[in-house]
Amino acid sequence: MEDRLPRKLAAILYADVAGYSRLTGEDEDATHRTLGEYLDLIARTIESHRGQVMHYAGDAVLAKFDAIVDAMSAAVAIQNELKTRNEDVPDERKVQFRTGVNSGDVIEDRGDIYGDGVNVAARLESLADPGGICISESVRTAVGRKLNLDYEDMGAQEVKNIEEPVRAYRVVMEEKKEPATTATDSPALELPDKPSIAVLPFANMSGDPEQEYFADGISEDITTALSKLRWFLVIARNSTFVYKGKAVDIKQVVRDLGVRYVLEGSVRKSGSRLRITAQLIDAENEAHLWAEKYDRDLTDIFELQDEITQSVTAAIEPKLVAAEGHRSERRSASDLDAWHLVMRAMTHYGRMTTKESESAIEILRQAVEKFPDYGPAHSLLAFSLLVSDHVGWIPESADLTQKASKLAHRAAELDNEDPWAHLALGYLAFMERRTERTVREYMRAIELNPNFATAYGYLGWALVFDGQSDKALKYFQQALRMSPMTRSLHFSIRALASLITLPVDTATQ
Repeated sequence: MEDRLPRKLAAILYADVAGYSRLTGEDEDATHRTLGEYLDLIARTIESHRGQVMHYAGDAVLAKFDAIVDAMSAAVAIQNELKTRNEDVPDERKVQFRTGVNSGDVIEDRGDIYGDGVNVAARLESLADPGGICISESVRTAVGRKLNLDYEDMGAQEVKNIEEPVRAYRVVMEEKKEPATTATDSPALELPDKPSIAVLPFANMSGDPEQEYFADGISEDITTALSKLRWFLVIARNSTFVYKGKAVDIKQVVRDLGVRYVLEGSVRKSGSRLRITAQLIDAENEAHLWAEKYDRDLTDIFELQDEITQSVTAAIEPKLVAAEGHRSERRSASDLDAWHLVMRAMTHYGRMTTKESESAIEILRQAVEKFPDYGPAHSLLAFSLLVSDHVGWIPESADLTQKASKLAHRAAELDNEDPWAHLALGYLAFMERRTERTVREYMRAIELNPNFATAYGYLGWALVFDGQSDKALKYFQQALRMSPMTRSLHFSIRALASLITLPVDTATQ
């Protein structure tokens, strides 16, 4: 059996001239000149929105984008510019493009893209009005409220050569007017000292009232799970559910709730299948930090709700930490508070090299010295010293373990509910081959943060070295399921894969 060709997720834009045959029949030369001018404009607009023109086919153009919002912004910019250029042209001579935008898997080969993702974009184009844009359900869900546009649901459309009906939406090209501010408008809330996130109510896209409870439950459970992450301020459910069923601008959420990050999503049921989508947005600049979709069979509704909550929460935490780390790197070291020093250190440590580990430890030492009562600085410094010494990233030191022990116990004194403090204490016990104490501390870290993938990974590691490979296996699998892209987990698990029955392909996915 031949290997399946590699595919990648992309946003696809397909545009074609409406009534091109009639236009060329009436005046071929003028039509061709205008077409060439417009295609050049379209190409420039696509490139300026971080897209790539893949090919031209007569009067049609195909382009791909890495980000759905970029594809949509380009489509709107193109149609607005062409509308301006056509204002003084008689209706019968206007060269107008229909545009379709889709998101899906494509095969990229020999400088072009192929596959159902492209085919659906072409079919959506045929459903669009001249000068208009038609988008798929996946695009509509991903864009959410990030663009100041309205959308009309066209329902499920039967289209040529596509087996399943395509849910289509017409983009209302006239931008929505921003509500006028008045003297009675409440002032925008200031951002708190530590990063803040609001989980908006997940939208029920099924038309099935029964799924309303499931969508609300997902939102509430994710809010509760994120509240266990002590790095962040999480807005309470009562404050976010005022937006339920409303088309809310992200900037308005920032103003109302004083948050830096927003999580939004949707739930759609089709037969016995559920599709849950979620996306994380940096509300300051509306940048798209993370998005994922989960397709599941609707069996045990509560088990499914727990699984999705755990998956989303575990995926979000490293993205938030990374975003805060990058934000801190843009500021002067003298201007950083305890939180941002720790985030900058975590950014360095996560790169898993000797040089980056040394940088992280130096920053954490500064944080401990400057903020002696800030527990996370102590716990992370203790953990970083222990791991870096163990894997040879820093020179061996006779008193290093003693220093780390002092830091870890001080962290627990300052904040006994800091999961990183118990992770560090567990690692100390592991180095002393005290398995029972190791397991107890790691389990305490997991109890404090049930989505702490790193703790699951190190717990598995400790059990392997105690000869409990069967027990270790489930913790390794849990760690990888929660955080499949965390380099430190892969570093440990791949090294141990040959010692237990964990399949190598599971450990390296």
